[in-house]
Formats: sequence, structure tokens, C-alpha cells
Amino acid sequence: MHKTILTILVSAVSLSAVAAFFWHGLIWLLVITGIMSVIALLDVVQNRHAILKNYPLIGRARWAIEALRPFIQQYILESDTDGKPISRMHRAIVYQRAKDALDSAPYGTQLDTYQPGYEWIGHSLSAMDMNEMGEHPTVRIGGPACQHPYNASILNISAMSFGALSGNAVEALNKGAAKGHFYHNTGEGGLTPYHLKHGGDIVWQIGTGYFGCRNENGDFDEQAFADKARHDNVKMIEIKLSQGAKPGHGGILPAHKNTPEIARVRGVEPYTQVDSPPRHTAFSTPLEMMAFIKKLRALCGGKPVGFKLSLGRKSEFIAICKAMKETGIMPDFITVDGGEGGTGAAPLEYTNSIGFPLREALAFVDDCLTGYDIRQHIKIIASGKIITAFDMVKNMSLGADLCNSARGMMLALGCVQSLSCNTNACPTGVATQNPSLARGLVVEDKYERVYRFHKKTIHAFLDILSSTGHGDHSALNRTHIFRRVNQQDVRRYDEIFPHIKRGVLLSDDIPERFALHVKEACVSSFIPKSLLSTIDEETKAV
Repeated sequence: MHKTILTILVSAVSLSAVAAFFWHGLIWLLVITGIMSVIALLDVVQNRHAILKNYPLIGRARWAIEALRPFIQQYILESDTDGKPISRMHRAIVYQRAKDALDSAPYGTQLDTYQPGYEWIGHSLSAMDMNEMGEHPTVRIGGPACQHPYNASILNISAMSFGALSGNAVEALNKGAAKGHFYHNTGEGGLTPYHLKHGGDIVWQIGTGYFGCRNENGDFDEQAFADKARHDNVKMIEIKLSQGAKPGHGGILPAHKNTPEIARVRGVEPYTQVDSPPRHTAFSTPLEMMAFIKKLRALCGGKPVGFKLSLGRKSEFIAICKAMKETGIMPDFITVDGGEGGTGAAPLEYTNSIGFPLREALAFVDDCLTGYDIRQHIKIIASGKIITAFDMVKNMSLGADLCNSARGMMLALGCVQSLSCNTNACPTGVATQNPSLARGLVVEDKYERVYRFHKKTIHAFLDILSSTGHGDHSALNRTHIFRRVNQQDVRRYDEIFPHIKRGVLLSDDIPERFALHVKEACVSSFIPKSLLSTIDEETKAV
């Protein structure tokens, strides 16, 4: 009897629970159905999106898939050799070195060694033991007019502004540079407390906006420059003529990244998009540019002064070389940025289709300086998609004395290539001004990763160098690198980029590939002579 009553009670409770669950679920189903019906109705009556009008509600799945596409592609579909702009293989080597993890590869190369464009370095039967190599090679930067030369590491942090990067990211980079004894380029966004807090060596970049040394009109302010340039941490000054991400365009700081703090540093209005001018106002000709270099050198107390450019018209760089010879004023270094460079916001057409790629530009700059017999006074810095030690070797074989890396250092900080640098929504806190996201980048953890990536990449570079039989990186030249140009032919760099004789561009025997550019170059204008005459004729006609 008791068991029967208990069974009835249990059954009643169970039925009540099932009924309650059913009615509760039914209510939620009705609510969700109602919401979806309202959304579908709104889709039908709107006139902005044809897909939503024709396929209400269902058409929204397209947007969801589009939003998820980059992540599905990167984490599920992408092979080790795929991934743009940095392949998974190269991202992995940065992460492994930054975390001090195993960075060797099993089972041979995944690259197609018979694919046109494949490159390698020739090793030597007289290879050196790694124990014979130094630990941290440096390059002395400073020409005849420099009073305080600087010994730079062969791998450094390329230009990335506070504004493009978070304050925590800048701090971590600088603290890593301080520990590893390499320099940190400020980018054109100005010299900030984040760059100075941890004592790392600084290259202060002066762009066309003169951020940190500008007057109310946005022009160059000599006193403001001198006050900052003489800071002990500032080791060199770099004039930015153009950059690989958007040559001829000027930097872009989106409005949502232009916080009051950034605006104070730059001397602009907060929450407005800041577009740097496409060219400098402090000079307008190659001759005036040389005078500006001399002025900066005096204002900063004799520290090395150089400039950065992404190569455009060859005649314009030759005009700069001619101005150096005519005035006797030379930069202490030239940073060559490849058209493949870029870490932040840029118009697609500029990113894809403007400016010389790094290696072609690098060889040309090295040849011009050699041809005008001034190469011995000027160091060349390569900048543009330098991730691995082999990237360094290739560029130094073409003429670079040292290298800068931006995206490699970002990856070392923890960047996952989410391609959201221009949205202020960087999930790792690297390229954002959102405090809640930037907080995720812990300086005390990430600076060690930057330090380790630099240290282990330098070690890998020396390892490669030792395999060539050389103990000094300055021995690298164009005979060391080979490139497959098609299925049948392999050429050395010196066959693809032939050497030029020292001083030959000062003679009457100018090589044919330089002749037109030398003829067009004019020290009184960056514009080639052929275009100047056209402009004059058009002006007269008007």
C-alpha cells in the first residue's frame, strides 16, 4: 500500500516537472520565434541590403560566416606554408623562440625547392665551429660629421608608433630592447614616456607630421626637437621620407585610436583621424634635405642622423646622392623599407601595389651609394617582412649592414595575426588603444619574449654565417645567395643584381641600367627633369 502511494506521488511529481519544463520551453520557443519574426519582418521592409530583403533572416548567416572566415581559415584550413602576410611556419618559429621552446623542424623541408623563387645560401666545406663565433655582433653607425657614433645590434625593433601600438606593447618592446642591447625605433608617433620608462636605446623617427616636435601650425619646431633629441636614451634620429605600407601617403591614425593621451603626445586634437602629410614641409629639394640633416645633427648634439624611405622613382634617390656629393653632407644611415612592409592601417592599393619590394630597393640603394663613392660613410638598414635569420642573411648579402623587424617583434609580443590592427580590437592587446584589451598584454611577461626572440634569432644568424666559413657578417655578399628563377635555371644574387664599380656614376662610363635615372636626377628638385619640363610647359599654357 505504501509503495503504491509513493509510486503515485513520484509519478505526479515527475509529470509536473515534465509539464513545467514543457511549458517553460514552449514559452522560450515562442519568445525566440517572435524575435526572429520581428527581425525577418525588418529585413523584408529595409531597402539597403538586397540579400536580406530577398532572404530574410537566413541571409544573416552570410555575415556570420564572413566574420568567422579568417579564424576558420587560420586555425583549421591553413597549412604550415600558407598564411598571409606571415606563414604559419614563420609565425611558429617566432613563438617558439620567444617562448624558449624547441625550434627545430622534423622530417625535412615543407617548401617546394623546385618552385621558381625558392632561395638558399651556399654553405662551405670550410664551415666554422659555432664556438668560434661572437655572441652579439654590432655595427658602428656614424659618418665623418657624427660626434657620437652608435654601436647597433644587427637586429632591432622597426618603427611602430604609440597609437598604432598600445602603451603596454611599447613598454614591453623597450624593456626587451634594454635587456638585449638592441634599439627600439619610435615610429613617427613621437617620443613617449613608454619609450623612455625602461631605458632601452631609442631611434627617434621624425615623420612628416613632426609629432613631438611641431608647432601650432604643424611645422617643425627646432627647440622642441632639441629638448627631446638630447635625451640620453635617444641614440639616433631617423627622418621618415616614406614607408613601405603606404609610400607617398603619410601615416594614418584612425580616430578611434586617437585618445587624449596620444593627442597630447602628438600635439593634435583627440578622437580625430590624423593623416600625416605626404611630404615634409621643412625641406622640398634634395639640397634642402641635406641642410635639414645638418641642422638635426647640430640640434641633437652630434648623434647619428639618417633617413628612411620606400624606393619609388629611382631618379629621386640618385638626386639625393648627387646632393650629398655636391654639399658634402651625408646621412649616417639609410633605412630601406620594402613595399611589403607595414604593421597598421593602410589603403589596400598602397599595401599591394606601390613601392619597390625590399630586395630590389636594397640592391639599388647599395649600388647607388657605391657608384657615387659614398657607401663607406653610410650604413644601410633593411626593413620589411624580416622574420627569420635567413631573412637577415638575404638582405645583408644584398648590401644591408643591419636589419629592423616590426611584425617579427609583434609576433614575439603575442600577436596572432588576427588582421585587426586597424580596428582597435586587437585581441592580444598589441595594436589597440582599448584599455581592457591592452591590459591583457602583461609587460613583465612579454618583454622576456621579445628579448628571447632577438637572442635566439641572432644565434640562428650566427649559425648560418658559420656554415659559410665566415666569422664576420660583413663578409656576406651577393655571391652567397642562390635563387631558382625557373625549373631549369638557378642564379646567384650577383647575377640577378650585378655589382657596380666604385665611383662609376661619377664618370662618363655610366652603366646602361643607371643612365636614364642619372640623367633625370636633379639636386634642385625631387621631380625628375623630364617631368619638370612637362610641368613648366603646362604652367605656361595655363
